[in-house]
Amino acid sequence: MSTNDTILQGDVFAFLADPTSHGPGVRAVERVDTHISVVFIPDGVDRVVKVKKAVTLPFLDFAPLAAREQACMREVEINRRTAPDLYLGCEPVVRRADGTLALGGDGTVVDWAVLMRRFDRATQFDRLAAAGKLDRNILFDLGDAVARFHDDAEVVNLPQFGGAAAMLSTIEGNGRSFAAFRGAVFDPAAVDAVLERSRAHAERHAALLDARRAEGFVKRCHGDLHLRNICLMKGRPTLFDAIEFNDDFAVIDVLYDLAFLLMDLRHAGLAKGASVVFNHYMELRNDIYGLPLLPLMLSLRAQIRAHVTAAIAVHMPNPDPLNGEARRYLMEAADYLAPPTTRLVAVGGLSGSGKSRAARELAPYLGAPGAVVLRSDVIRKRMAGHKPLEKLDKSAYTEESSDRTYAALCAEAATLLAHGIPVIADAVFSKPAERAAIQAVAEAAGVPFTGLWLESDPVIAEQRILMRRRNASDATPEVLHAQLAYDVGPLDWTRIDSSFAKDRTDRACRKAVLHQEEDS
Repeated sequence: MSTNDTILQGDVFAFLADPTSHGPGVRAVERVDTHISVVFIPDGVDRVVKVKKAVTLPFLDFAPLAAREQACMREVEINRRTAPDLYLGCEPVVRRADGTLALGGDGTVVDWAVLMRRFDRATQFDRLAAAGKLDRNILFDLGDAVARFHDDAEVVNLPQFGGAAAMLSTIEGNGRSFAAFRGAVFDPAAVDAVLERSRAHAERHAALLDARRAEGFVKRCHGDLHLRNICLMKGRPTLFDAIEFNDDFAVIDVLYDLAFLLMDLRHAGLAKGASVVFNHYMELRNDIYGLPLLPLMLSLRAQIRAHVTAAIAVHMPNPDPLNGEARRYLMEAADYLAPPTTRLVAVGGLSGSGKSRAARELAPYLGAPGAVVLRSDVIRKRMAGHKPLEKLDKSAYTEESSDRTYAALCAEAATLLAHGIPVIADAVFSKPAERAAIQAVAEAAGVPFTGLWLESDPVIAEQRILMRRRNASDATPEVLHAQLAYDVGPLDWTRIDSSFAKDRTDRACRKAVLHQEEDS
């Protein structure tokens, strides 16, 4: 940033920090700084003003006024994809003939600003996470929002974006960024180990990375999809502050975009939340063939947060807390590259037994971001061309349809297990042949298998069916009554009475699968 730019932006920042610049009745203006922007939040006004800093960094150059203008315009365009009500537009900051500054109007343009609608910052997802307010419904909505965004995002099939070369370039960039903090913040051996394992992972999956680019999975994504860049607007998760200034960061594989959110949820101590978002997203997009890449992508996101956090700590009066967090990110990055125990768990039981909820609760314990939960209800609807929550009529529930559904479930489980990914298969499994078939998948893959059979008092099961909301199951009390007459044959799966408190069922499932004590 040149001296003139420094002086000029100092004038602009002072002008925007002045309450009188934002209209009558404004008594105070809060200033929030990021590494590339300054946001001014006047009280009592339904609008905030965001200005790009006139800085030159390795990944952007905002020193020229024209570059800041272009970035502001691009920010509004990019973010109106997901937050059209939040991004109001752009305005120039002008110097009028009398020498005073104004936002918009006639005069010499000295800077540019993005105008945004003010929202309740308590609804930012990092704050909701800290307050323990990210419940299942909000997380389902979040999975919906990200999946829908990725469905609609522009495909970019250019050699400079995505693929193995981009992943390897990111790894090399991480190595350069870590260099300044080797020894001082990070154990050099720990850094070297993470980088080497990352390179090996990228090289091992180079063909898959390149194939995904060719098949349209590299898109113009968000690029900075962490909890602080999501808020609730009109009660719905809204993604904002997507990257507009560097296509290398934004034109990426959709799973790499998702990985930032999943990593951030887990870093915030919300492993269950990450698993819920992950599995709901997978139900909507069924991107199972890309999942061998997810450990690397999660690790890279944690690596980036590690060195960025260390860089921020340099400018803090007491850098120790941030340096400690940076080291925690690096440890998490290493953990993501350590493969989980590949296993197959089948959760069966009649409708209303709580098997789908039990599968969802068990998933986070089997890996990161959680075991893939394959639900027969979702697979049946996908095969019929329907979304998970769309109802099917009775004609879709023939014996032939069920046979195809169970065959598809077994095939998807086999694919995932072959790539070292833990799986939970969620279905009724009322027939001995269905139970034998899913166990045979585990045997063929050479992985541990656990079969869980949940059974509940029929009155309780019926109540659960009647109380269901946002559930892929189309089962009714009438369906349950018909199932109660089934002869399920001999059961050698672990039988769990799920009539009692949910946490009791969850502990029993974990004990059966992981040999944890029930009071753990």
